[in-house]
Amino acid sequence: MFDPARTRMDALRLVRPELLAMLGYEPIEPVDVLAEELGVPIDRIVKLDGNENPYGPSPRVKEALADFDLYHIYPDPEQRRVRQALADYLGVDSEHIVVGNGSDELLELIACLFLSPGDAAINCGPTFGMYSFVSEIRGARVVEVPRRQDFSLDVAVVQAAARRGAKVIFLASPNNPSGNTISTSELEAVLSTGILTVVDEAYVEFSDRSFVSLVPQRDNLIVLRTFSKWAGLAGLRAGYGAFPKGIAELMRKVKMPYNMNVAAQVAILASLADVESLSERVQAIVRERERLSGELAALPFLRTFPSRANFILCRVQSIDAREVSRRLRQQGIFVRYFDTPGVKDCIRITVGKPEHSERLLAALREIGGSLAP
Repeated sequence: MFDPARTRMDALRLVRPELLAMLGYEPIEPVDVLAEELGVPIDRIVKLDGNENPYGPSPRVKEALADFDLYHIYPDPEQRRVRQALADYLGVDSEHIVVGNGSDELLELIACLFLSPGDAAINCGPTFGMYSFVSEIRGARVVEVPRRQDFSLDVAVVQAAARRGAKVIFLASPNNPSGNTISTSELEAVLSTGILTVVDEAYVEFSDRSFVSLVPQRDNLIVLRTFSKWAGLAGLRAGYGAFPKGIAELMRKVKMPYNMNVAAQVAILASLADVESLSERVQAIVRERERLSGELAALPFLRTFPSRANFILCRVQSIDAREVSRRLRQQGIFVRYFDTPGVKDCIRITVGKPEHSERLLAALREIGGSLAP
């Protein structure tokens, strides 16, 4: 007799065993889910846990999406107009450009191209969890090279790991969740090993240092970017990267043909036509970052770390960090809590609008006073 339960059990036996045991990536919840969980209106939520842009996309994006009338037609699989616009924005040839369904897809494609089961990929934690996630899905061995206490790279250990046969290293600059950047000398030291070096510049518009201009000169450097943060397009999944031409050609060969939908392509073009106003919003976030950082540093139970991104990492001292996060959540204020190596007892706070900062600061002062020993 046919037994559906037995069939499902048998099918699971066919799954790669390392994937059954693997921990999944922990994404953040959308604002409507958070509002429903608390039973409050969406406009009462202060969402400072996902590094989203509080100002949203350019008005030109909304107009362009409303005016577009070809949603029933498949998008250009080569993304020609988008790649040319991005090439003009970056100052590199369009043959270097690959676009993706968010930069996460490009990370997965990089792992697909370069990592076979048993290969080694270097991960410099604490950092963005997607790097180890895509490596493990491909069956690669993740070599952890922890950052120093100030979150700088331990370059000598990275070089040693590269010499032992690691194929790929993933580096975020600015780093998530610490907010610091890597230096040119650090990057050159890593590149000199010959290892494929993937620099994730998701937050670079809030910083003053990019390595994208080096890509045409180096055959082992990839720089990834996104429109999620600076341009407010997180929900449309609009990522891209600059690759050595040979790798870019292979990336376009192995990607899904229609991997970026027409809405994302329209939104990218509209955003790049409005860089000036989007840059003004970026500067508003940078100014608020500096103001908020100073206010947070004045709280006796927080130690803040310098940031060149749109978030601030704080270590909670003398009181319980998890409880701080929980009490903020009760008030409709969401921050990212960490209890992992290198960032244990830390919270990461996305920089919102000034009114978001004021609600956060008021809540933190009240919580700090109630939890003080």
